[in-house]
Amino acid sequence: MARAAYEGARTALAETPDRLDVLRQAGVVDAGGRGLVTVLAALVESLTGETPRGPAARGPGPYPRTEAAHTVAAPCADDDAPPRPGGPAFEVIYLLEAEDASVARLRERLDALGDSLVVVGGDGLWNVHVHVDDAGAAVEAGVEAGRPYRIRITHFGIGDAHAPGAERTPAERVQRAVVAVVPGEGLAALCTEAGATAVLARPGEPPASGELVQAVRRAHAREVVLLPNDAELRHTAAAAAEQVRAEGVRVALIPTRSAVQGIAALAVHEPQRRFDEDVVAMTSAAGATRYAEVTVAERQSWTMAGICQAGDVLGLVDGDVAVIGQDLTETALAVLDRMLAAGGELVTLVVGDGAPESVAERLQARVREAYLAVDTVVHHGGRQGSVLLIGVE
Repeated sequence: MARAAYEGARTALAETPDRLDVLRQAGVVDAGGRGLVTVLAALVESLTGETPRGPAARGPGPYPRTEAAHTVAAPCADDDAPPRPGGPAFEVIYLLEAEDASVARLRERLDALGDSLVVVGGDGLWNVHVHVDDAGAAVEAGVEAGRPYRIRITHFGIGDAHAPGAERTPAERVQRAVVAVVPGEGLAALCTEAGATAVLARPGEPPASGELVQAVRRAHAREVVLLPNDAELRHTAAAAAEQVRAEGVRVALIPTRSAVQGIAALAVHEPQRRFDEDVVAMTSAAGATRYAEVTVAERQSWTMAGICQAGDVLGLVDGDVAVIGQDLTETALAVLDRMLAAGGELVTLVVGDGAPESVAERLQARVREAYLAVDTVVHHGGRQGSVLLIGVE
């Protein structure tokens, strides 16, 4: 029965490219089916003591490929063989929404991080697989290229991410810090209370790379998660991370674009977890959080929503102006409705000093009345650049 199941599975696996266009275009067989064939082969060998004939079927390929489909794979003598002794400690797999140009850069970066690299897909959707020692860096590369999801990290059990064969001490596992850039004193206090090192970014005065380096050093940790919380600080934070890495500190940069994404990441931070697992959890939480801000226009300008005048209230969603209004509370309600139209479970409001006292109550009331099973959390940001920050997880 085991032999029959194995042979039947091999035959079915070879037919999968003819059943799904995406497999035929990519020139590959179904990954889950390939795994099942491997399991059945092991069953046959365990029951009979005989190794089934040949590797698992890969289908008659090659298959026709579209110009948008690409594959980069490191050659491997035996796909079923375990990682070599002293090889990379982690297998990292995720789906990625990204443009072709970004994926080309992603390949180069992942190729430098590890081996067994496979990037398959096209038309904006990619399947990424790589073996690395620094799983956090592999995920970070995906975040910089686009939007990774369904992230899976598997530890091979052949050593630690610090170096092949090395064992991490308990002190190293807990000796971790988070450094977060925040726009106001209120969020700085919130981050400090949560155990993070806060770097205050005052309106019009973003921190320089040297300030971030000093903040990481003040954290006195071997492992640091850096949250820039601003799209404009991405390159500054990356430069700081590279400088500190050269000093022997392990740094993972999660390119959060707003303070509300940083709050979401910090909420799932667990110092007791392995560093890479913690980075993945924080990255996933930040990536699952849409962000918006309500601010007042300082001058006339062209926007995605039309022309605004000085003094108009602007509602920005994911960095683009989506609503132009006259009343701050009404504009905030319009932004909130637009964000929750796509669904959500938790709304985070960060209220600045310039916001009306009733704005948080009005927004909370709207959530209670119109969106069932959605929770709301309110923080007071103090003097921050935006009147109001909104996050939807």
